[in-house]
Amino acid sequence: MQPSKNLFSYPHYWAECFGTAKFLPMSRKEMDELGWDSCDIIIISGDAYVDHPSFGMAVIGRLWESQGFRVGIIAQPDWNDVESFRELGEPNLFFAVSAGNMDSMINRYTADLKVRQDDAYTPNNEGGKRPDRAVLVYTQRCREAYKDSQVLIGGIEASLRRMAHYDYWSNKVRRSVLQDSKADLLVYGNAERAVVDIAHRAAAGEPLKEMRDLRGTACMLSELPDVKIKDSTRIDRPGKVDAYKNPYEYESETNQCLKEPDADNGEIKAPSDSAQVVHLQPAKQDKDAAILLPSYEKVRNDPVLYAHTSRVLHLETNPSNARPIVQKHGERYVWINPPAIPLSTEELDDVFELPFQRVPHPAYGDAKIPAYDMIKFSVNIMRGCFGGCSFCSITEHEGRVIQSRSEDSIIREVESIRDKTPGFTGTISDLGGPTANMYQLNCKSEEIHANCRRLSCVFPTICKNLVTDHSPTTKLYRRARSLDGIKRVMVASGLRYDLAVRDPEYVKELVTHHVGGYLKIAPEHTENAPLSKMMKPGIGTYNEFKEMFEKFSKEAGKEQYLIPYFIAAHPGTKDEDMMNLALWLKSNGFRADQVQTFYPSPMAMATAMYHTERDPIHRVGYKSEKVFSAKGLKQRRLHKAFLRYHDPDNWPLIREALQRMGFAHLIGYGKKHLVPPTQPANHPSAKQQQPASKAKKTTSKPRKGRILTQHTGLPPREGTGSRRGASGKASNKQSPKRSTNSRRTKRK
Repeated sequence: MQPSKNLFSYPHYWAECFGTAKFLPMSRKEMDELGWDSCDIIIISGDAYVDHPSFGMAVIGRLWESQGFRVGIIAQPDWNDVESFRELGEPNLFFAVSAGNMDSMINRYTADLKVRQDDAYTPNNEGGKRPDRAVLVYTQRCREAYKDSQVLIGGIEASLRRMAHYDYWSNKVRRSVLQDSKADLLVYGNAERAVVDIAHRAAAGEPLKEMRDLRGTACMLSELPDVKIKDSTRIDRPGKVDAYKNPYEYESETNQCLKEPDADNGEIKAPSDSAQVVHLQPAKQDKDAAILLPSYEKVRNDPVLYAHTSRVLHLETNPSNARPIVQKHGERYVWINPPAIPLSTEELDDVFELPFQRVPHPAYGDAKIPAYDMIKFSVNIMRGCFGGCSFCSITEHEGRVIQSRSEDSIIREVESIRDKTPGFTGTISDLGGPTANMYQLNCKSEEIHANCRRLSCVFPTICKNLVTDHSPTTKLYRRARSLDGIKRVMVASGLRYDLAVRDPEYVKELVTHHVGGYLKIAPEHTENAPLSKMMKPGIGTYNEFKEMFEKFSKEAGKEQYLIPYFIAAHPGTKDEDMMNLALWLKSNGFRADQVQTFYPSPMAMATAMYHTERDPIHRVGYKSEKVFSAKGLKQRRLHKAFLRYHDPDNWPLIREALQRMGFAHLIGYGKKHLVPPTQPANHPSAKQQQPASKAKKTTSKPRKGRILTQHTGLPPREGTGSRRGASGKASNKQSPKRSTNSRRTKRK
């Protein structure tokens, strides 16, 4: 991997003489108080401005400020009024546009395409404060306000739309957001390296459109540069296999298909544990070539080419060996440079220790911003995730390389929360990140990592070259909870339990000291067919972790529960798979309070499966086996209904499906039955569907069970907002207070 210039080694811009602002200004009045006549850079954000390292635009704004630039923020402007975009005047360098910490479409619509009435990133949780496809709309308004202004786009929404992508909301393949928005330049991922370089080059007079060589950026070209191009516009392998086998052995890619589940525990097994399963390397002569993908027009019309394109994209995500990828759109090309070089520990520490106030801007007064309330007492300890779950967008945004902060920096942030954050009572709500237990876990060899192209370090089995020692995390937990004034340190981020079982001492530490009665984990399913498409371990690994969890809870003298959560209607999931999951839930005494249907976010591998019915995890061809996806609204509702088998509203739909599937024997009143044959007497449909005398049979009390948490299935948020799901909820008397948006299960 090529060396990269340190983030904080650039000569500061002349405007550093104005000093550091308490808050980045949101009005002309604030600019006047700071002595500014103009802003060098103006950020347009779909979120309210919270000056906290969990909010991506605050991080980028403070980083630019540290370089000497004057940075203003226009948060949630009225997109129907161009004057809102003139609030701070014209920027000297450029506008920086982001939809916010969430994709604007996922923020506004449910998986069933219903409009949400709330927005956690808006004061008082008010919905409708950002437009659909916010990046497009904001960019257009910036140009209307100042036609000659330059526009840089970034954030999660731009990242996931940097090339031709399937759009769930319009049910079609859309062009790159870079072409549709007509922005000058796009940055993707955690963009600190790129944005610092862009600002300094822009200050030196270089137009954004001419910055074509920056890692972590994408630009539009009228013609291809004079570089080596590897044509991957047809269905073929992107490169040949080198003959050498060191520093590790290869297996043929065609032999990487999964075997049948092990008969003992239902685990998904790799073809071989003796050879390291690594995706094929490009031929030596192609290592410096740019990859020419099928054009937008071709992937729009050919699902197989779309799946092939998705596969190539995901093989080109390791910063150590990724190559530029190019996609033609009409007569022009979208050129996407390789991902940025990950930040060093020292650089990441410096970013998180910029002068954040850690509270919302004073302009919001006493208004509550739910997203802030959720994370104000939490600390992000790392970035990235090497799990590679096909439905998750972390790979496309943050990448697979784990970037960890130093222990000292994390402790300083804990102390800062204790000493400065209003309302702190002694409990750190989360010490985690995209995944709670990947802190300081990376490849044991830089040489191996530099050549590896695996889609996941833990699927189909945990790579033998992956460091799985959790002792740095265990040490961090112990140090954090020993601080004066710290009563408890909780771990609320999602846990990769197949890694955790490799280190029983970590599990014991976690269960004994850092679980508040309930720990959420994500098996996602129980059946191997959908699990193999999710790139998740088999349910046997969950059982192994459950045994350890219960053992250490008992040793600690605590009554604690695991809260597993699941996804309905994921590609590869058939009706019978959901039925088996429902039977597993009932046999284990679980009742789902909230459930999530698979949400096809742009560019995710599972989204490619959903759209194309092909599996880009493996080599794609026109004769490839098709992947079943539940697409119709009725079938998606059925899959969701199976997760809430205990809800009488779902019984008619489940009964109909069981009869159609040939499992009518599961309809009845016994413990082995899934749903009763009649509705409860007091149910609205009871009078129409059954005699009152028979309805009395359904009034027996339901089995007691633990209520499951919701799995949001949303893309990771920028900064430290990569949290998966809400905290666990339980149905017994020790249940903590529910969040305001939790929908209770009615007990009959």
